Amino acid sequence: MNQHRITPMTESGLLAALTVILAMAAVYLPVLGMVAALIWALPIVVLVVRHGLRWGTMAVVVAGLVMALLIEPMLSLRMVIAFAPTGLILGLGFRRGWSGTKIFCAGLAASLVGKLAAFALVFAVTAVNPLNLEMDALQQSFDSAFQLYEEMGLDANAIAEGRQQVASGVALMQILMPLVVIMMGVVDTLVGYLFSSKVLRRLGHAVPYLPPFSEWRLPVFFLYLFGFALVGIYWGGTREIQPLYQLSMNANMLAIFAGLVQGLALTHCLMQHYKISRLFKILLYVIILTNGFLAQLVALTGLFDMLFDYRRRFSAQGKK
Repeated sequence: MNQHRITPMTESGLLAALTVILAMAAVYLPVLGMVAALIWALPIVVLVVRHGLRWGTMAVVVAGLVMALLIEPMLSLRMVIAFAPTGLILGLGFRRGWSGTKIFCAGLAASLVGKLAAFALVFAVTAVNPLNLEMDALQQSFDSAFQLYEEMGLDANAIAEGRQQVASGVALMQILMPLVVIMMGVVDTLVGYLFSSKVLRRLGHAVPYLPPFSEWRLPVFFLYLFGFALVGIYWGGTREIQPLYQLSMNANMLAIFAGLVQGLALTHCLMQHYKISRLFKILLYVIILTNGFLAQLVALTGLFDMLFDYRRRFSAQGKK
């Protein structure tokens, strides 16, 4: 009996130590730190699957305390609040045998709640919007780069044009910050799901697969959201209603992103049907994602595919 009690405790300690190492890498390593931050919750997922939510929660608390001693209390607390809920919910979903789609959606919800809670914590402590801090830091980095270009004697007109483009881009980023937070949650959850799946399968656990990409279908809600967002952009822009304009811009970009995912899934299905080579598939994806016009065309096709389901019609015609 003692052996059964010691085993989860020992494994919890080891995995908690691994989360601390990943946290330190996320803080102190410039490039690898981004990867370390994305997979920070991986040990928590494994622990919850193997020993339950209680052990996972205790490991998060212990890891947070150690991180506070080794790094910095506020930064450690922000990391725990932002990333731990994703790991706990993903682990719970894997442990209870939920479907892949349900696990991903629950993990995404937990990720968004965690990140909003982390932002709220910073605002409560500093009385400063953390999103504005990020934008200010980004603007300062661009200003430093342009100052360096001026000292190097580059063309003043080109520098002025670059400053104007950067200013427009930063202004757009400020408007789309809510969407950026959502995208952060999507990336965080997707990376956590994929890495956790691979590790858990290696450990002998049965893990549900996400549906094949060619079968991905998003709800028609995004098509209606796209339509209402266009109306909101027009009304907010022409009548200078800034909150409505910002909300509609974020809704519009979210709908376009959803349409792009659905459009790429439709494209993937068609290429599978016609047995297109893998190299050509990759090349086509790169062309679509790097060409603004093609990306918008695929996104619009994907939005209408949510309503008309071209794949069902295509397969029905193929059976005739």
